[in-house]
Amino acid sequence: MDLAAPSALPLPAAQPTAPSAEELAKRGQIAKTAQDFEASFLSVMLGEMFKDVGAEAPFNGGVGEQAFKSFLSDAMAKQMVRNGGVGLSNRVAKEMLKLQGLS
Repeated sequence: MDLAAPSALPLPAAQPTAPSAEELAKRGQIAKTAQDFEASFLSVMLGEMFKDVGAEAPFNGGVGEQAFKSFLSDAMAKQMVRNGGVGLSNRVAKEMLKLQGLS
C-alpha cells in the first residue's frame, strides 16, 4: 500500500439550491390543481356509474335523490383523492411541472 499517494475521496456533490418561496407556491398550486382535476374526473366517472342506480319505493329519494346524487359523487371523489386517488393527479402534476420548467 502506497501511503504517499493522495487518497481518492470523492468530491462533495454540488448542493442543490433551495427552492424559492415563489417556486414552492407554484408547486403547491400545481399539486392542488392536479388533485382538483382528478376529483372532477372521478366525480364524472362515479356519476356515470351511479346514473341508472335507483332504489324501489319506499326507499327511493324521488326528485330529491336525483338532485343530490351529483353532490354524493363529488364528495366520494374528493375523499378518494384525499386517500391517494387513482394516481391521475401525480401524472397531471408531473406534466404541468414539466411545462413550467420545474420538473
